[in-house]
Amino acid sequence: MYAVIRIRGTVGVPKKIEYTLNLLRLKRLYWCNILPENDSTRGMLEKVKDFVTYGEIDRETLIHLLKKRLRMKGNGNKKVSEEDLKKITGFNSFEEFADALLSGKVKLKQFNAFFPFFRLRPPSKGLKSIKEHWPK
Repeated sequence: MYAVIRIRGTVGVPKKIEYTLNLLRLKRLYWCNILPENDSTRGMLEKVKDFVTYGEIDRETLIHLLKKRLRMKGNGNKKVSEEDLKKITGFNSFEEFADALLSGKVKLKQFNAFFPFFRLRPPSKGLKSIKEHWPK
């Protein structure tokens, strides 16, 4: 699975790129989404590579992301507790839920009680630098 984070804003973005970012559920800056590894996902990531950063996510990082950033709809944007997770998904812990997500048994968007993305904070002290992909 890929973890994809939008790192560029919305001003001056071409319409085709904006449409692809919306399909990836990355509508705002520093939103993160978990996507499966397949050809269509790789094609969309190649199209928006200048506006996002992405990479494979490991189990520990996914568990930390779920515990810290998974939010419920209609609950005042509160964090999801172990009891809420068990009641909604049937999984007893975040570890079991992360394993099911990584294996592809379940998808985050199939549970309507959760937001299908993660809202992250900007990096402290900013991004290190901006690199050009081609020489001038």
